[in-house]
Amino acid sequence: MNKQLRWTRKAAFAIVTSVMLATAPLSAFAATPSTSSAAVAVYTGDAAKAIALQFGSESKAKNKLVTSSELSTIFNKAAKAAGGTQSFKLKNSDSVTRKDAATLIAGTLKLPPKPESYKDVPDKEAYASAVGAVSAFQIMTGSTADRFNPSGKLTYEQAYALSYRIYDYIKPFELVEATISSIQKAVDQEKLTYEGLVQQYLDRIAKYDDQNTSINALITINPKALEIAKELDKERKTKGKRSSLHGIPIIVKDNFDTSDMPTTAGCLCLKDSIPKEDADQVALLKKQGAIILAKANLHEFAFGITTESSLGGQTLNPYALDHYPGGSSGGTGASIAANFALAGLGTDTGGSIRIPSSFNSLVGIRPTVGLSSRDGIIPLALTQDVGGPMARTVTDAAILLDATAGYDKDDVATAYAVGHIPSSYTNYLDVNGLKGARIGVAVELLPETAAEKPVTDIVKAAIKDIERLGGTAVPIEIPNIKTLLGYPSLSGYEFKFQLNEYLAELGDKAPYHTLTEIIDSGQVLKSQLESMKTRNARTELETQEYKDIILYRTKQNRDAMLKLMADNNLDAIVYPSTSQTAAKIGEGQNAGVNNRLSAFTGFPAISVPAGFTPEGLPVGIEFMARSFDEPTLIKLAYAYEQGTHNRKAPVLLP
Repeated sequence: MNKQLRWTRKAAFAIVTSVMLATAPLSAFAATPSTSSAAVAVYTGDAAKAIALQFGSESKAKNKLVTSSELSTIFNKAAKAAGGTQSFKLKNSDSVTRKDAATLIAGTLKLPPKPESYKDVPDKEAYASAVGAVSAFQIMTGSTADRFNPSGKLTYEQAYALSYRIYDYIKPFELVEATISSIQKAVDQEKLTYEGLVQQYLDRIAKYDDQNTSINALITINPKALEIAKELDKERKTKGKRSSLHGIPIIVKDNFDTSDMPTTAGCLCLKDSIPKEDADQVALLKKQGAIILAKANLHEFAFGITTESSLGGQTLNPYALDHYPGGSSGGTGASIAANFALAGLGTDTGGSIRIPSSFNSLVGIRPTVGLSSRDGIIPLALTQDVGGPMARTVTDAAILLDATAGYDKDDVATAYAVGHIPSSYTNYLDVNGLKGARIGVAVELLPETAAEKPVTDIVKAAIKDIERLGGTAVPIEIPNIKTLLGYPSLSGYEFKFQLNEYLAELGDKAPYHTLTEIIDSGQVLKSQLESMKTRNARTELETQEYKDIILYRTKQNRDAMLKLMADNNLDAIVYPSTSQTAAKIGEGQNAGVNNRLSAFTGFPAISVPAGFTPEGLPVGIEFMARSFDEPTLIKLAYAYEQGTHNRKAPVLLP
């Protein structure tokens, strides 16, 4: 079947289915402040961070001018806290001008001179190169975009903000829990190169995935990753960044096609299969300058939720090495939680992004069906399949969604997204996003059985946090929930036919051409051989049972959810991402049926860290919204994340 015909079938399935940056200028820099003693106000932003680190005192009036001796003391505290040996010294005076502060900072930190473009800083002035340097290294910026206000005098608020930025500049780069923005800032400050970053990740992978601990999260490491990073370093110097993803290492689930590495679905049968083209989402990431660092293990062919495969073996949970990591995108989940890369891609047919995100204290987005292309993803059930981001923060997940969403002529389902994609999902990173929001709480999905109560207790506490952060929690009951969630997943129907189409597109290089040949090869996960045989026994999709599911399941679920949300004026619905935590390896894993709400409606959902059980196992809370309402999900999830900070790195992998 040619590609266009293949996607004609896919279309049929689809039819039925900042926080202010630390480097931002402070508004108080706009004018010379009054020296009058004002009432002490609560410090915010970088100034508040400095006070938290005890570089200053909140008892000082924000707008009072800082003396030279006090400024030196504040800066020296910051340098010492960052592990530096620098000593900041100024001549005694009752106040400090911005040009003198810039000269002091640039000189003491030995910043290389940089050009500046401020209208009120003549190039001939001795302090001009210092102004350029502190601006280039994001320590001190202008009062406005084009004016530095060199004669303006520093207040305590400004002094504290500068001290935090000095601290941030001096302290060594930390790989663990790094974010996309912290990476780019470190490169901006010449503390890091992309080549050096990749090497640090490769060293960490060698330590925790290939030696010692061996969480077994990855199948293939890109042999050209360092070479690609080196080229991206050169490109940045000569042309600048392509995007915020320039030089950023990403891990993708090994069912996304990569033209330079094997794409295996975790199966021995495909261990040497290298597709001709990248999957659309992979191609988009590369175009943005991202580095595909590695391919992650998965539950073979995405069949299950424990992440075991004949090629990759059993992946471990980095929070509890004797527990499952969730699945089927468990390799992506475990590797991002273990800080093997900045973020990753998973796929989700019935929960395969959100389950491992919950079990690994990650943010995972299941997009609306059609928001992002499925072209080049080994299919499980195209009626339900999506690919989406998994990251340690909502911000990084939103950046990945920006890069991967959009129309693709090879996936007709993406035509439905045209006109529904904002200029950037990062525009919805609103720390106050929960204020005034009405959040439906699916009470039936909060059971009190012994196995489920630990999760329920954490999610109930999360709902209280939502209310504390300004949201209104509205208890709801989903009509006919047992009927709606009782439908089977379509992976039992569609897999054989869609896999055979995928294999046909591999052409002459395909190691096998049909599911029958794969089964006969014996090169599959033994524990799911019978399940594969059952799927292979289907002779057609033109059965009444299949048609009934296609025609009624999605429509009934979607109509029920839309009416429920409209009747209660809801922005989103919340429930536990999984009803139970990660089970011990060797025991049965039950994640519940909550994840089917999104999969069976086609609506988007996001799982966000909600906390940990007393045993230290992560728990996630899931927000679900209407079709193509990812902006609302990101706004709500970001506000919740910033108001709770529940994510913690695994202590087993320091």
